[in-house]
Amino acid sequence: MRHLLKPLRHNCRRLRWAHHRAQKAAASPSPPPRPPRPPPKPESLTFHDHSWEDPYSWMSKLNDKVAMRHLDMYMEQEEKYTEATMSGTDRLQSKLQSEMASRFASDLSTPPLRWGPWLYYRRVEEGKQFPVLCRRLASLNDEFISHKSPSAGFDFTSGKRIEQKLLDYNREAQRFGGYAYEELSEVSPDHRFIAYTIKPQADRVSGLAWAKDGQALLYVVTDQNMRPCRIYCSMIGSTDDDFLILEEPDENVYVNIRHTKDFRFVTVHTFSTASSKVFLINAADPLSGVNLVWECEGISHGILEHHQGYLYLFTDAAKEGQSVDYHYLLRSHLDSSSSPRTWESVFTDDPDWVVEDLDFSHTHLVVTLREGRNFRLCSVTLPLPAGKGPVHLKELHPQFLPLPKYVSQISPGPNYDYHSSKMRFTISSPVMPDAVVDYDLSNGEWNIVQQQNILHERTRVLYGTASSASINEETLNSKTSNPSNEVNSDDDQLWNGLSEFYACEQYNVASYDGVLLPLTVVYSRKNKKEDQNPGLLHVHGTYGELLDKRWRSELKSLLGRGWIIAYADVRGGGGGGKKWHHDGRRTKKINSIKDYISCANFLVDKEIVHENKLAGWGYSAGGLVVASAINQSPHLFKAAILKVPFLDPTNTLLYPILPLTAADYEEFGYPGDIADFHAIRDYSPYDNIQKDVLYPAVMVSSSFNTRFGVWEAAKWVARVRELTIYDQKRPILLNLTTDIVEENRYLQCKESALESAFLIKVMES
Repeated sequence: MRHLLKPLRHNCRRLRWAHHRAQKAAASPSPPPRPPRPPPKPESLTFHDHSWEDPYSWMSKLNDKVAMRHLDMYMEQEEKYTEATMSGTDRLQSKLQSEMASRFASDLSTPPLRWGPWLYYRRVEEGKQFPVLCRRLASLNDEFISHKSPSAGFDFTSGKRIEQKLLDYNREAQRFGGYAYEELSEVSPDHRFIAYTIKPQADRVSGLAWAKDGQALLYVVTDQNMRPCRIYCSMIGSTDDDFLILEEPDENVYVNIRHTKDFRFVTVHTFSTASSKVFLINAADPLSGVNLVWECEGISHGILEHHQGYLYLFTDAAKEGQSVDYHYLLRSHLDSSSSPRTWESVFTDDPDWVVEDLDFSHTHLVVTLREGRNFRLCSVTLPLPAGKGPVHLKELHPQFLPLPKYVSQISPGPNYDYHSSKMRFTISSPVMPDAVVDYDLSNGEWNIVQQQNILHERTRVLYGTASSASINEETLNSKTSNPSNEVNSDDDQLWNGLSEFYACEQYNVASYDGVLLPLTVVYSRKNKKEDQNPGLLHVHGTYGELLDKRWRSELKSLLGRGWIIAYADVRGGGGGGKKWHHDGRRTKKINSIKDYISCANFLVDKEIVHENKLAGWGYSAGGLVVASAINQSPHLFKAAILKVPFLDPTNTLLYPILPLTAADYEEFGYPGDIADFHAIRDYSPYDNIQKDVLYPAVMVSSSFNTRFGVWEAAKWVARVRELTIYDQKRPILLNLTTDIVEENRYLQCKESALESAFLIKVMES
């Protein structure tokens, strides 16, 4: 139920650098050339009480044809420089790519998902780049299941006669110029239609919801600034124009829609920094009007569900004018006649049991809890008691569902089938491949339906072979002895865990102001050597999102070479409540950076990582944290990987080229606010590069088709080279990628191998 912000994409110059790098010459590599030096063309800027010069602002002037020609030539020089610098690592790259390719999950199919009489799944046909969306009748399925092969457990060869191809994205790619990136898809509740959008042809549709039992489709359309603002209703089979249901003229207000899980209603959520509102549309009669059921001041998260005559709202809105640090559940009778509608709290507040997420079925409510930094998963029977006021969750006798050790994230599956007793979740851990698990809420049994078996370098899909009954609260160990709720700590093999081979250690690190920061450290038990290990420190620290600490098979190549993989949970990220998030945004963004530096110092001071072998890693806004930390403590890092990073917040927030949302300004600051503006200037990586100082080696990966344009990366690279001390053993590289990397396994391996080779090369120099 938690809302996830999706990054916007920019579709200009998509294929400029889409070709693979040319094959390297077989001859021994020549010394790398001097790095490219684009011409500075200073532009004077003034805002509030501050004036400054931007020497490379010309790189972001997309409408200036002369500037873009110069940028083209500069990018070609950067590509050649990166190739020349990395030419001595050809054999290493090839070996790494071969290692990583062998570990890629061979899941030719997603695990079939039961919805009504159908099993839905996606599979990849041999030799094809994009998947095919299929379904088959569950009643005809069993005879085609194999527990040995193929890897998906389904005999596609003999089973094709019961399979229906719903959508072949390879054919869609042919229609849309080679691209078939699905943004949205929704199967109708009567299973007769599928609505979907394909990038880049449908950028203006941001939301879909079925109504009238599949006879009507509601969709949200964006304006020229990519702001979702209008809701239309299309009647299936009708030749009439689509009906405009709602239009939001305020350019600061954004609109979302979704259907309740029982398909009784379509909910509309409008939000801005001033207020948040939730409206209800009767799905049986979508043209009957939009009814306001809840509103609050300020921007807040709110998801509405319906269950047996009650509306349930999961929100983090302020209570009685006081900000809260968590989400909570409210309830109101559907037929309530009070105005405004009366809402009551469902659970009593408990700081020891923080509700992170909820999911409804017809008979159960599944609750994701957080105890400190540890996750738990439980279910309670519905309906909930009414008329008694708030109750403690413990009073509802929750059935706790089994989890492995070191859970870093619990992600709900689609769980479309409201009337099913089963719910699907993906369980993640730094030392366990992601496990897709079906929990049967009626009896507590559980099955791992898909998980990569790293030890055998293949994917397994199980149908009942890894299962266990859940246990009740009374049989759990105490919070003191078992704080993370590992149900059976000896069941590592049952969960296909890797703890026998890879250690996972968790520390609390004191930041500059005494706040304790969670730090997770993973290493190979076989290859770790005291005070000699190179290390890679990951960070994100933005939008209140959890840091991705999932097991990633490509990191096995570094772990096997003695690397330490560490994860810094800094303020601004998720897992610590709203205050934790707010203490790392806007004027407090500097906390994220100082937290990261504190974790880096801890790794070195405790001799977990060699003092001259620490590298940083940051993706998107995490790249901002790493780059800013380098500005403040360049001596602390030997290398860094910045992937599509946010490096020039001053100009991006002042003069956005790509549309920004209210959430972006709430996160990084409003330049119009003088306090925010000065904070932005203080943490901006581009504006705080130290002069005449030796910087670490950095590889910056970017492309035109990213949320933060390639010009940000190009400007930062050029300015670092201009101001800092040049050392060919610590190169600053601009790695130009394409947007198809994340969709193509070969390119994923190629890019990961390049980045790993860069890190190994720098550490060994």
